[in-house]
Amino acid sequence: MKKVIVIGAGPAGLTAAYELLSKSSEYEVIVLEESDCFGGISRTVNYKGNRMDMGGHRFFSKVPEVNEWWEKMLPTQGALPYDYVVLQRTSSIADGGPDPEKEDRVMLRRNRLSRIFFNSKFFDYPISLKFDTIKNMGFGTTVVVGFSYLKTLVYKREEKSLEDFYINRFGKKLYSMFFENYTENLWGRHPSEISPEWGAQRVKGLSIRAILKDILGKVFGSKNRKVETSLIEEFAYPKYGPGQLWEITAAEAEKLGGRIIKNAKVTRLIKDGDRLTGVIYVENGEEKELSADIIISSMPVKDLVLGMNGVPKEYTDIAAGLPYRDYMTVGVLVDKLNLKNETKIKTIGNIVPDNWVYVHDRSVKMGRFQVYNNWSPYLVRDIDNTVWIGLEYFCNEGDEMWSMSDEAFAKLGVSEMVKMGLITSEANVLDSHVERVKKAYPAYFDTYEHMDELRDYLNTIDNLYCVGRNGQHRYNNIDHSMCTSFETVKNILSGETSKDNIWNVNTEKEYHEENK
Repeated sequence: MKKVIVIGAGPAGLTAAYELLSKSSEYEVIVLEESDCFGGISRTVNYKGNRMDMGGHRFFSKVPEVNEWWEKMLPTQGALPYDYVVLQRTSSIADGGPDPEKEDRVMLRRNRLSRIFFNSKFFDYPISLKFDTIKNMGFGTTVVVGFSYLKTLVYKREEKSLEDFYINRFGKKLYSMFFENYTENLWGRHPSEISPEWGAQRVKGLSIRAILKDILGKVFGSKNRKVETSLIEEFAYPKYGPGQLWEITAAEAEKLGGRIIKNAKVTRLIKDGDRLTGVIYVENGEEKELSADIIISSMPVKDLVLGMNGVPKEYTDIAAGLPYRDYMTVGVLVDKLNLKNETKIKTIGNIVPDNWVYVHDRSVKMGRFQVYNNWSPYLVRDIDNTVWIGLEYFCNEGDEMWSMSDEAFAKLGVSEMVKMGLITSEANVLDSHVERVKKAYPAYFDTYEHMDELRDYLNTIDNLYCVGRNGQHRYNNIDHSMCTSFETVKNILSGETSKDNIWNVNTEKEYHEENK
């Protein structure tokens, strides 16, 4: 029996472990997880019965294999959840599916709404050309936006940076309003310093031209409109948040004979020629060694390479320079929100119906805030009388913000809620809880331009497979991270030696071919 070590119990790692165990009995699978929980950045934190979704995760995919996999782990609701029943709202239900009021292993169907908060007003996200948008911007600004975009039709910029990418699609004025400051806040770098590849992966074909085309398609009944991930109106969501899915996956993998070791931080990988022979990990302060025939790694590729012996300096230099962005979030429990619900969407307590809101207010450091009540009524202990908010801040491990005490950071978040008018005063706050997430976002600058060279080197190690967001240093969604593991398992079982199919998941090339 061959021994497979999977590094990391996030979406990619656990998917790989489960897939390999469910499709073959020829492998002994051991998962090493650095923390004491499952899901990585997709984990759910339970604080006094109020649950926090770390980063916000909508479950939506155009990949049938992913949707079937989710359905197997968490069947689609067969009845409406608590809040939709109370409010007489509707969403998709599956015949014979579980009732979320009676069963826990269930995937809800939730209505999507994410907006931008700019100049104390809400704007659609992605930005639209609706009457409300024009009214909120003002006629004069709208005219400037229009002429700014028309200029890009005549003078296209060479796309050397993310700034070029955005300006070509939205014009300089709209870019300066809705992309420049938020992007710099997110990455800690100006968009002119960031690779345009990030935009190609995340914006998914959106532009003013695409918005106009979509509007005309609706007016004239075009049958060729494609659903983009950013424009979905309904998405799947685990009853108790994304971490629930990975807790279930971990349990299923263990039922199949897999072994999962928590609090096991991999510190070194042992390489002999073009093969890895094992790993060194630390568990409860004790250093241990495991041999392996195959290693599937979802750990940050930077740590992977720097923890491996015998790597040429040119590749360790690339790995050492790969950048990441970390983030901090504070869950704030309040008795009410001041923001008015001016939509037609009903909510308990008539709170704003957004899942999350992008903050484009230059006077605060906050990047986004989530309204957990709207993700799932089961994330909030007392949904009828409280609002559970997650305030998100982007930072770098060890910087001034990261080094703040939990008390000081929570105080910062609450003060910015007051400043933005979300609440009246600190008196509205009932409780708070702080979480930190390392290497949440692999970034596309510094030595990232040499990532292809590093990938080619890693592919020469024949029993190493790199999967997931951090494993490939690529800003993947959950479904794409899972797909890297699907492809990995297919290769292992078939004996395929090329790893191009694994690295080509969610590449720019794939994206352009999908959206011609």
